[in-house]
Amino acid sequence: MTGALAPAKPLTATDRCDRCGAQAYIRATLPVGGELLFCAHHGRQHVTVLRDKGADIQDESARLSATPAVAPNDER
Repeated sequence: MTGALAPAKPLTATDRCDRCGAQAYIRATLPVGGELLFCAHHGRQHVTVLRDKGADIQDESARLSATPAVAPNDER
């Protein structure tokens, strides 16, 4: 199934980059099965080639620059 048919689960802080171990923000689901997780840095290096080879890319790197409008209750 592709990402258009089956919603991908969100990446969490426990998902780690397969290259360096940093928090993963990009998931590449391979057409032959399996997935690769990347931090934003390594994702930018590999996402074009993976997409060209048919991988479905879930990119959540925009969360790095997102600022919450209101602090959570426990941070006030």
